[in-house]
Amino acid sequence: MMGFYQIGLSAVIAFTAAYLFTGSRWRTLFIIYKTLPRDITGAFRFFKVNFLLWYWEKRGFTVAKLLHRQAQSYPHKIALIYENQEWTYYQLDDFTDRLAYCIRTQPINRGDSVALLMGNYPEYVGIWLGLSKAGFVTALINTNLRKDVLIHSIKAAGCKAIVFGSEFKDAINEIKTKLPDLALYQWSENKNQPILQDAFDLNSLVDKYSSKIIDIDLSFGHPRDKLIYIYTSGTTGMPKAAVINNLRYMVISCGVYYMLGLQQTDRVYDSLPLYHSAGGIVGVGQALCTGITVVLRKKFSASKFWDDCIQYDCTVAQYIGEICRFLLSVPPSPNDTNHKIRLMFGNGLRPQIWESFVNRFQIKQIGEFYGATEGNSNLVNIDNRVGAVGFVPKFAGRLYPVTLLRIDEETGEPIRRNGLCVPCKAGEPGIFVGKINPKKAVNDFSGYADEKESEKKILYDVFQKGDRVFNSGDILVMDELGYFYFKDRRGDTYRWKGENVATAEVEAVISNILSLKDCVVYGVEIPGNEGKAGMAAIYDPENSLNLQELAEGLKKGLPSYARPLFVRVLSQLPLTGTFKLQKRDLQREGHNVTKIKDPVYILDKSGSYIKFTEQDYQSLLTEKLRV
Repeated sequence: MMGFYQIGLSAVIAFTAAYLFTGSRWRTLFIIYKTLPRDITGAFRFFKVNFLLWYWEKRGFTVAKLLHRQAQSYPHKIALIYENQEWTYYQLDDFTDRLAYCIRTQPINRGDSVALLMGNYPEYVGIWLGLSKAGFVTALINTNLRKDVLIHSIKAAGCKAIVFGSEFKDAINEIKTKLPDLALYQWSENKNQPILQDAFDLNSLVDKYSSKIIDIDLSFGHPRDKLIYIYTSGTTGMPKAAVINNLRYMVISCGVYYMLGLQQTDRVYDSLPLYHSAGGIVGVGQALCTGITVVLRKKFSASKFWDDCIQYDCTVAQYIGEICRFLLSVPPSPNDTNHKIRLMFGNGLRPQIWESFVNRFQIKQIGEFYGATEGNSNLVNIDNRVGAVGFVPKFAGRLYPVTLLRIDEETGEPIRRNGLCVPCKAGEPGIFVGKINPKKAVNDFSGYADEKESEKKILYDVFQKGDRVFNSGDILVMDELGYFYFKDRRGDTYRWKGENVATAEVEAVISNILSLKDCVVYGVEIPGNEGKAGMAAIYDPENSLNLQELAEGLKKGLPSYARPLFVRVLSQLPLTGTFKLQKRDLQREGHNVTKIKDPVYILDKSGSYIKFTEQDYQSLLTEKLRV
C-alpha cells in the first residue's frame, strides 16, 4: 500500500503548494476539483497493476506459467473461441505442451528465433506459446509481407526456422531459395493440405505426441526473457523487430484489464490481426494473463461485427480507428443496439466521430489508449473524455515520468536550454517521451532485435544529466486538466488503413520500378478517413512516366495499404540545401489540384492511376468520393 499512500500524499502536497504559491488559486482549486475523482481512481488502479507485476516478477512468472496456472485452476473454462471451436484452458495448455515437446526434437536450438506467418487461429496463439515453453523466441510476421520485405523481416530477428500456414505456401515458395538454411514447418487448418516441398508437416509432428507422455519444465523461463518479436515500421524504411519480453506482455495485458475495469465474466471480441500488438497482446493477453474468454475472428468484417458480438455473447470489443469508421458506414440495423457490449477499447478513434459512434451503438465506455508496441510511455482514457488518449495527474510526475518536450518544427529535434530539454506547457504540442527505468516494468525499454535501432529511440540528458528517455516520435498535446490528445506522427512514417507505412520502403520500390527516378513519399490527410494516405511525388521533366507500369509494380511489391493513393509528377526538383527533396513543402501542398500546377493522379478501384481533377478534389473534400 506504500505506493498508493505516496500518491495520495503527493496529491495533498501538490494541492497545498499550488494553492499557497500560485496567483491563480481559484483556477487551481477548480482543476483539483474536476480531476481528483479521476486521479484517485486512476492511481488506485495503477497501484494494482504495479503490485501485480511486482508479485509476478518476484514469483518468476512468465506468460506460459500464467497460462499453466489458469489451466490448473480453471481447466474447463473457455480461453479462446474461433467460429464453432471452443478451446478450454486445459486444451490450450495441452496443445502448447505437445508443440514444445515436438519442437525440441527438431534441428534447431533453444534460444533461437522462429518466424510465424499464419492467419488468426487458436493454433497461432498455441504455437508461439509452445515455442516459448521450449525456449524459443517467436517473430510474429505481418501476413501482408512478400518477397524482399518478408526476407528482411525473417533476417531481422535472426530466425532459424519459420512456421507458416498453408495459405501462405506460395509466399514461402517465392523466397525459400534465398534462405536455404531456414527450416520450414507448415501448419494446415485442413490436415489434408499438400505440404510444400522441403517443409515439415507440423500437424503430423505434433499429433505424434500424447499429453500423457509430456512433461514440460517451465522453471527455465524468467519474466524478463524475450517472448516474441512484433514488427513496427520506422524511419529507416524496413520493419523493425521490437522485443517483447514476458514482463512487457504482462504489463500491456493486465494494464488494460485493471485500468479499464474488465471483469472475469467478460468476453472480449478480437477481430484484429494477431501479429499486431493490439490483437496479439492487448486482446489475446486477456485470455492468457487475466483469465478472460477471448473470441477470435479470422478477418475483420464490418457487416458481421455486431452479429458476432451477439452470437458469442461478447461484453467487450476491440477497435482501431478505421474499424469505428467502417462500422459507422454500414447501414443501420437492429443489431446496432441488440448487443451486450459495454466497453470498447483500442486506439485511433477520431474525435470527429467519437460521439456519433457512441450514440449510434450505445457504448457505455470507450477505453482509448496510446502507446508504442516497444515503448514505455503508455496512456489510457478511463473516464470517457471525448478525444483524449489518456491522462497523467499533475502530481504523478515522479511515479509515472512521461511528458511532452518542445521540438524544432523543421528538424523535429528537441529544443534544449543549458543542455537539457524543455517541457511543454499546457496546450503546447510536443514530442511524447517516457523516462527509462529498468528497475520498473512499466518504465523499462527493451528495444529492438537490432541494438542500433534501439539506440535511435533513446534521448539522453533530458530532465537531468545522465538520464534516458524513450522517444515515441509522436506529437501530442496536453490540456490544463492533464488529458493528452494525439496530434501527429513525426518522422518518415504515417498510418493508413490501420497500418504503419514507412516512406523509405515505398520510395525504394518506386525508384526500382522507374529506373531510379527521384521520388519522395509522404502522408496526406483525407477528409473522413483515419490517418494519412500515401502520396508519391516523382521527378519526371521529360513526361515519360509509365503509370501502368508503376501501378503493376506497386501491386507486386507492396501490400495494398502501402501503395500511394496519389501520384504527383514533378517538372522541377525542389531540393533543400543538403540536396534532399523538400518533403515538408510537398506535404503541405498535398493533393490540392486547385493550387498545384503539376499533374496529380489517383489510384482507382481497378488498381490504375487516373487523372485527379478539380471536381474530384471537391468531391473528396465533401466526402462524396470514397477512398
